[in-house]
Amino acid sequence: MRGLASSLNHFSDMGVGSQSAPEVLSRRVEQRRRVLVMMALSYVVDAIVLLVYAYAGTTTVTIGPLYLVVSMLTIGCFTVLSDANINDHFKDHYLVVQQMAVSISLMLGFIYIAPEVGCVFLCSLFVAFAFGSLRSTPWQNAISWTIVTLGLAILFLLTDKPIAMPNGSQIERFATMLMFVAAIGRCMFVGMFASALRESFYNQGVRLQEAYKRIEELAELDELTGSHNRRSIMKALDEEIERAARGRTSCSVALIDLDWFKKINDRFGHPTGDEVLRTFAITMFANIRGIDKFGRYGGEEFLLILPETSDVAAQRTLDRLRLIVADLDWSTISHGMTVTISAGVVTLRPNETADSILARADVALYQAKNLGRNRIERG
Repeated sequence: MRGLASSLNHFSDMGVGSQSAPEVLSRRVEQRRRVLVMMALSYVVDAIVLLVYAYAGTTTVTIGPLYLVVSMLTIGCFTVLSDANINDHFKDHYLVVQQMAVSISLMLGFIYIAPEVGCVFLCSLFVAFAFGSLRSTPWQNAISWTIVTLGLAILFLLTDKPIAMPNGSQIERFATMLMFVAAIGRCMFVGMFASALRESFYNQGVRLQEAYKRIEELAELDELTGSHNRRSIMKALDEEIERAARGRTSCSVALIDLDWFKKINDRFGHPTGDEVLRTFAITMFANIRGIDKFGRYGGEEFLLILPETSDVAAQRTLDRLRLIVADLDWSTISHGMTVTISAGVVTLRPNETADSILARADVALYQAKNLGRNRIERG
């Protein structure tokens, strides 16, 4: 079952990764070819049963080969259409209704031609419907059911053909048994096929959900540092302001700037500067609380949101982080390098907006820079 499910992963046009149009068309052709091969094998099984009936003298020896030739011609026509990508001009690129109509017409026609072994073709009608239902819509099933109902009504009500299920001799009984065993086996395979399809679609759905989740995460994260990007951290700030207002709790915000970062880029190069930003972000994540929010505000500026934190506690927190950053062995990134930070820390006031609190934090940050950097100023 796992092998079948694995092969059926190719039976859907959906995919987690993006694909070019030629790749999609090529995969569709492969999918349709596999379905046509299964249909061809089903016709071969019917032909074998018909040959056994012919050996028993129930029908002529030409019925089996004639049935196989006609059925293979229909398979060949649909294969040509598929390989020429004509199917892809239709919404239903499997042409389910068309293939069902041809199969039904084939079965009904041979019931009329060889009613003495009509049971073979009646059983194959069930198999054809079982295969068709895997890819058909309720409307397509209704159309196919209408076609077969009209055909059977003509055969049973408007003709006097004795549609038989031979069991007179031992060989006929063997052939009839073989017919039912083959029909049941094919229906069982269709059931396994459907189960494998469901498993494949379920696994594909899980992968899609994981991909969508990853996309959502990427949409909220800064690609370089892994911290929240500006849009995400601003959204978090709005949420924390609303939460603080509802709960009447304190909330502090810090704008953090890496000191002389332009000089670091100029002296050591931009790749080294990127590594500094990543290392700084990792250091911050390792030393803040789970409820704190940290994101890249722009360039070498970062925003730290400290929920349920008073102004004094926020000052202590930023001083601790400043010392941690300054004490890191930055020479492991590039010899002779030192990195420090400056920050402006403010605490939310009643009815204050995100813009106003950020403006105050920005003033405090510039004050820290003007006073020599590597310091924390409270606004």
